[in-house]
Amino acid sequence: MADFGLDDLITCYKSGIFPMSDHREDETLFLVDPPMRGILPLDSFHVSSRLGRTIRHTPLEVRIDTAFTQMIELCAQSAEDRPNTWISHPIQSLYQALFGRGLAHSVEVWDADQLVGGLYGVAIGGAFFGESMASRVTDASKIALVHLVARLKSGQFSLLDCQFQTDHLKQFGTIETPRALYKKRLKKALEIKADFHALPRQISGIEAMAIIRA
Repeated sequence: MADFGLDDLITCYKSGIFPMSDHREDETLFLVDPPMRGILPLDSFHVSSRLGRTIRHTPLEVRIDTAFTQMIELCAQSAEDRPNTWISHPIQSLYQALFGRGLAHSVEVWDADQLVGGLYGVAIGGAFFGESMASRVTDASKIALVHLVARLKSGQFSLLDCQFQTDHLKQFGTIETPRALYKKRLKKALEIKADFHALPRQISGIEAMAIIRA
């Protein structure tokens, strides 16, 4: 799909389709439209008591959109549970272009000047499509997810698309939705004028948890 460009990618997201590759050095990509879609209902997002305490008291700092390329590259690194990545160099270039257009965002977790985890995804209308997350210290990706949900709730988003149901995400309340129902929810979400930056670019864990619990 050498002629697959940024506008094609945006059209895919609006249709409920997303791209993947087989490995980091893959020069091709393929489109995925799974029969069952993982979504995380924002109003029933679950944070354990232990994680809530961690988020309120962690010395780690959460920042928004300050190191988007670094965040993708961190997610693309191999890990014990994921020796290969679907984030090829061509896919990374597409998301960097989306970021340049204001449609992609990173939620970054920092330990002083070191990026130690976080996530990135795509925001169109009232839908946020979570793409990948990474942790290099305990709970970093979970902290990023809580801050993301607080931001989406504040910005009037209605849909957090997780692509697939995983054991890691089940603890937060993700559910699987049949393709047809997902696309109905997506169509309604795309009609919403949500604001990813309704909150300041940096908020505390205490503030994020208060929004989640509200």
